[in-house]
Amino acid sequence: MKKITFYFLLFVLSFNLSAQEISIIPQPFALIQHAEQSPYLINEKSKITINSNLLKPSVNFLNDYLQKYFQFQLKTAYVSEKANTINLILDSTLANKKGTYKMEIDFKGISVTGKDPEAIFYAIQSIIQLLPTKKGVIAIPPLSITDYPRFEYRGMHLDVSRHFFDVAFVKKYIDYLALHKMNYFHWHLTDDHGWRIEIKKYPKLTSVGAWRNGSIIGLWPGKGNEGIKYQVLPNEVKITPKDAVIKTDGIKYGGYYTQEEIKEVIAYAAKRYITVIPEIEMPAHSMAALAAYPEFGTEPNKKYEVAQTWGMMNKYNNVFAPTEKTFKFLEDVLTEVMGLFPSQYIHIGGDEASKIWWKNSPSTQQMMKANNLKDESALQSYFIHRIEKFVNSHGKTIIGWDEILDGGLAPNAVVMSWRGEKGGIAAAKVRQKVIMTPEEKLYLNHKQFMKEDSLAASRFLPLETVYNYEPIPTELRADEAQYIWGAQGNLWSEYIANSAKVEYMLFPRLDALSELLWSAKSNKSYPDFLKRLKMQLKRYDLMGITYSKRYLEN
Repeated sequence: MKKITFYFLLFVLSFNLSAQEISIIPQPFALIQHAEQSPYLINEKSKITINSNLLKPSVNFLNDYLQKYFQFQLKTAYVSEKANTINLILDSTLANKKGTYKMEIDFKGISVTGKDPEAIFYAIQSIIQLLPTKKGVIAIPPLSITDYPRFEYRGMHLDVSRHFFDVAFVKKYIDYLALHKMNYFHWHLTDDHGWRIEIKKYPKLTSVGAWRNGSIIGLWPGKGNEGIKYQVLPNEVKITPKDAVIKTDGIKYGGYYTQEEIKEVIAYAAKRYITVIPEIEMPAHSMAALAAYPEFGTEPNKKYEVAQTWGMMNKYNNVFAPTEKTFKFLEDVLTEVMGLFPSQYIHIGGDEASKIWWKNSPSTQQMMKANNLKDESALQSYFIHRIEKFVNSHGKTIIGWDEILDGGLAPNAVVMSWRGEKGGIAAAKVRQKVIMTPEEKLYLNHKQFMKEDSLAASRFLPLETVYNYEPIPTELRADEAQYIWGAQGNLWSEYIANSAKVEYMLFPRLDALSELLWSAKSNKSYPDFLKRLKMQLKRYDLMGITYSKRYLEN
């Protein structure tokens, strides 16, 4: 009787799955569904087999997901089995592209072969997206997948200076990236509004620089607020017409990560094959550092304060003075940072350095004359070159925003092109690595809808624009295009004060970003993506992720 019931259930599930849409995001390179076959049923008696201990992070990630949402885990074995098993096989001879995996699913189980441990982990993310979005029978449709990433660099950024997010949420953020097969997390740790990383040699960076005496209310610069109605998310300030001028709330705000917490996050990300790239801003966006150590500014007798409002270029002096003691300070800071982060890459900012503060500084002008620097752009280049030389001496490579091109590109730097694509094109033409992250295409802090239902930056970035972005500019020849390393989404936190708002701005545009970075250009289809997104949004409901319900209305 039990056998009859089982086979009847299998028949019913097979019938129901025969027309089921497979909703994996990002879209695999090749996927064939075997509609005529029966599904694989995962249960408490299923096993996972591996042929290398290097695959344990993938096993743990899947088991953690099953435990959290289905209340069971699978036992692990080292001998491949033919029935009711997920077989994970590491095979370095597979293809020649990092991240390549092949998957076969039939009623007996799942077989995954990956070129490297990362590839197996990416396959696990695909398996997770084949699981149901509510509790019950776990039936996996039979199919074949061959998959690998289009771009080597698939990045996402988080600004923790303007608003601080604790370690628990940063880990959750990393899990979101992992689910979408992203492999770089750009951690924006310092800015005018707060210094967020413990530096033992300079304790005032966190005792002073990690805290500000208030935060701006409403939009900066305050115009354009009148009459706008917002649905207010938790802990968000509702703006009114009277907020059309700049004012702050007067509430002390801040936080920072200890070095032990930094290590904890790095280790957590490594188990998900995500490299954490720290950003230490220079020569500008440095008011938090100068509030702690004013002697490194162009006005050493000035009382600097950690910034309380946004958009301060040209209005507030936030640049380091290019003195020997400043360079010693920055080298000390970078030494501790490089000692913490295994990443080959250290982001040093380099953006929005207003030249007026150097121009108005007699000591800076004297330094420029002594070094035969013709103007402040040449000084910007001198500053970046000097920092790059130091970082290179420690076996690391710098990444900088495209302003590092001003006055001459640092010879080994990676350019992160945010002011459109011009900087990235220029760098690729001289054979230097480029990460595309143009503001108008990939800044996820911009509004998702023209009539936004939450306070956000005043620009418009709909889901379709993110999805249809192409990181390789047509201006580049094939031999130049190979220097486009990949692309990155950025999430600046001026108007993102809590984790629910982070999720709201991230999803589902992260899905679009992941597909433009992972999937073959020829496989992309926005209408098909929207179909698959429906299932993904149900998964977000299961996971308790905040996103706009407007996407369910389309």
